Amino acid sequence: MPAIANPSLLILHHHHHLRPRRFATALLPQTLLSLLSSSIRASTLRPHSTSSSAQTQPLSTDNARTGRSGSISSPPVQPDIAQKIDINPPKGTRDFPPEDMRLRNWLFNNFKEVSQLYGFEEVDFPVLESEALFIRKAGEEIREQLYCFEDRGNRRVALRPELTPSLARLVIQKGKSLPLPLKWFAVGQCWRYERMTRGRRREHYQWNMDIIGVPDVTAEAELISSIVTFFKRIGITASDVGFKVSSRKVLQEVLRGYSVPDHLFGRVCVIIDKMEKIPIDDIKKELRSAELSEEVIEELLQVLSVKSLEKLEEKLGTVGEALVDLKQLFSLAEKYGYADWIQFDASVVRGLAYYTGIVFEGFDREGKLRAICGGGRYDHLLSTFGGDDIPACGFGFGDAVIVELLKEKGLLPELSPQVENIVCSLDQDLRGAAAAVARILRQRGQSVDLVLENKPLKWVFKRAARINAQRLILVGSAEWQKGMVGVKILTSGEQYEVKVDELE
Repeated sequence: MPAIANPSLLILHHHHHLRPRRFATALLPQTLLSLLSSSIRASTLRPHSTSSSAQTQPLSTDNARTGRSGSISSPPVQPDIAQKIDINPPKGTRDFPPEDMRLRNWLFNNFKEVSQLYGFEEVDFPVLESEALFIRKAGEEIREQLYCFEDRGNRRVALRPELTPSLARLVIQKGKSLPLPLKWFAVGQCWRYERMTRGRRREHYQWNMDIIGVPDVTAEAELISSIVTFFKRIGITASDVGFKVSSRKVLQEVLRGYSVPDHLFGRVCVIIDKMEKIPIDDIKKELRSAELSEEVIEELLQVLSVKSLEKLEEKLGTVGEALVDLKQLFSLAEKYGYADWIQFDASVVRGLAYYTGIVFEGFDREGKLRAICGGGRYDHLLSTFGGDDIPACGFGFGDAVIVELLKEKGLLPELSPQVENIVCSLDQDLRGAAAAVARILRQRGQSVDLVLENKPLKWVFKRAARINAQRLILVGSAEWQKGMVGVKILTSGEQYEVKVDELE
C-alpha cells in the first residue's frame, strides 16, 4: 500500500465508508488511531442525529443555492436485523389490490363513458401545483387542508386538493386559441389533510365535468343531467339520491339589501356552508365576527330556511336574478326528465369562495353520508389568476362516498378477473411451444394466462377457475408433433384438438 501523505484528509473524505480493517495501521499515528477508534465506537452506540452543529455545517454554498443540504455526519446505524416497517399505507390513503382495482376501474369507466355521452373531452393536470393556485380568500376550509411544502428550488408547491383551479390555469394558458364553449372532464387524484369520516379520506379521486363559455343556466341543467345519467347507470334512483339546489345570488341580494359590503360575501358563504356541521349558535357567532349586525343575521337565517321557490319569491320579490335563474333551471329539469331528483334549499352555498351563481349538492335521502357531489357556477375564477373572466360552471364527484352508498344499497357489482385463455405445456421441453401459442393468441387480441412452471393439471384447473378462464389450451408432445393443441371449453366441458394456426 502506498504511503498516505495526509491520513486525516482520507479519514474525513471517506467518513461515511469507514471500516477499521481497511486501514494500514502502521502508517497512521497512534493518537489519530485512537481518535478514529473512539469515533467509530461512538457512531455505533449513538442514534443518528442531525442536530449537532458539526452535522449541520454546509459543505458548500452550491448546495444551499440548490435547496439541497450537505453535511459531514455519521451514517445512520445499520442494525444487524432489519427493522420491520409499518406495512399499512399512510393514514387516510389506500392501496388498490386487484379486487379493489377492478371496482375502481368499473367506477372510472362509468365516469368516462357518461362524460363522452355528453360530448365532453378528457383532460388532466399535474398532481403537484403551485400553492398560490389554491390560496384564495381567508376562511376557506380547503386552505387549512393543503399538503404543501417548499421544493428544492425554493418554490411553494401543493398537492392539488381539487381540480377546478388547475382547469382555470390551463384555460388561461391556452388563451384565445381555445374555441368556446369548452366541455372538459377529468378523473384525478386529490389530497386534503382533513378529519376522516365515512366516505372522507385524505386522498381521493374526483370526477369533474366543466363547461366554459356558456353564461346561461342551460349549462348547469346539462351538468346535473349528466350526474343523473350516471346514477341511473349504476342502479341509483331518485328515491336514493337527490340534489339540493340554490344560488349564491340569493345571499347576495339579502346582504346588499342591508348594505353589507361586497368583500364580506365570500366569507359569509364559507360560514353558511358549515350550517349542517356546527351548532347554529356557533354560526351566529362567526357571522358576528364577519361584521354582520343582529338584524342582518336574523334575516339571513330566515331566508336560508326557505325550501321552496314560492316562499323565496315572497322574501325577495319576482325581479331578482337569483329567482329568474332558479325558475329557469327547474323548468329545464322538467324537460330533461329529472325534476323529481332536485329540490330548492336556500342553505346550500358550497364552501369554496369562487362560486358566483347556481350551486348544487347531491345527497343521500337517508342522510347517512356526507355530500356525494357538488358544483355550481364560477364566472369570476379566471380573473383571480390574472386572466379574463369567462362564464363557467362545473362539478366535482368523489369516488369514496359513492362506493359507500353502493355498499349501503347492496349495489356493488361482483367483478371477477376475466381471462380468455389459460395455456399450459404438458412437458417441460414444450414450454417454448406453449409460449409460441400464447404469442399467437395475444397477437389476435386475446388475453392469455401462460403457466410458467411445471404444474400438475389439478393445479392448472384450479387456477383456471380462479381467473375465470374461458378455455384451457394444452400443449402436449403428440399433438404438437402434428402442429395441433388440445382445447377444453371450461364452461361446457367440450374438448377437441385444433391446428395452432386455426386457433381463434
